[in-house]
Amino acid sequence: MTRLNRRHLLAGAGAATATAAIGLQLEVPRARAAAPPAGRQAPAFYRTKVGDFEVTQVADGARTFPMPQGFVRNVPREQALAAAGAAYMPAGMVTVPFNPVVINTGSKLVLIDAGFGPGAGAPVGHLQANLAAAGIDPRAIDIVVLSHLHPDHTNGIKDASGGLAFPTAEIKVPSADWTFWMSDENQAKAQDNAMMKGYFANVRQTFAGLADRVVRYDWDREVGPGITALDTSGHTPGHSSFAVSSGSGRMLVQSDVTNIPEFFLRNPEWHVAYDVDPEKAVRTRRRFYDMAAAEKTLISGFHFSFPSLGYVEKDGTNYRLVPVRWTPSL
Repeated sequence: MTRLNRRHLLAGAGAATATAAIGLQLEVPRARAAAPPAGRQAPAFYRTKVGDFEVTQVADGARTFPMPQGFVRNVPREQALAAAGAAYMPAGMVTVPFNPVVINTGSKLVLIDAGFGPGAGAPVGHLQANLAAAGIDPRAIDIVVLSHLHPDHTNGIKDASGGLAFPTAEIKVPSADWTFWMSDENQAKAQDNAMMKGYFANVRQTFAGLADRVVRYDWDREVGPGITALDTSGHTPGHSSFAVSSGSGRMLVQSDVTNIPEFFLRNPEWHVAYDVDPEKAVRTRRRFYDMAAAEKTLISGFHFSFPSLGYVEKDGTNYRLVPVRWTPSL
């Protein structure tokens, strides 16, 4: 075994100096990249098993934008920005991912939430491309279940031509949300609130001509085999989450119980601007996360960072998210 000593190091340094001197007299070829940069991400889908069910998380994209005043209604913007900074989001910005989920029950292929759809802008609207990468044919989807009627969950039910993106699927919406957003009286009350006014208009546009195809569902009932709708209202009047059960396997699809876990799971008392009833949303978060933490149940979060799966633990009076570890096998 050769031992390095000062003599070896000095000899090596001398040889390097001599080589450098010779190199000055030679034409040294330029280094070339083996290939041009790809400039885009790989397709984003991730599979896991829940009992006998195969669950595929499918990314629709993510948006990073300057945090607006009032994004968190009941704390100063500086405090919310500090939470974003602690999560290593770009300075002054907030990042929101969007991740629908497909559940193959063996008898039905169920899509929960449909993403933004085409025309929403480059950072989002990738559901169809990522479904194709995952080998999932939109025509094979049997049921599209919408957790609530905000545009990032509903607009993907239509394609670029205005036709149905999942042409053979049954479309299911929460009864309470359909009643709320289709109410002319509620729409009239929202005319002074730009965000709510836009939401009402979007619901009417997205579901134009589809009333006869839409099936309304109620809480505590199955929306697909082994998939039960849960009352997690507050974010919207009919906001729903889902308990997925197969054999001894169980998962909770939380939809928008929290919009950004680094904010509203860590600080469940914070009010996000998108909540219709923020106080009820706080009560829902605590009830839902207390249950999930006690049962140590796997959670799929629409706005969790991809692959949008994790566990929730109590952390004093608040909570923390423990993301799943990526695994190559099912």
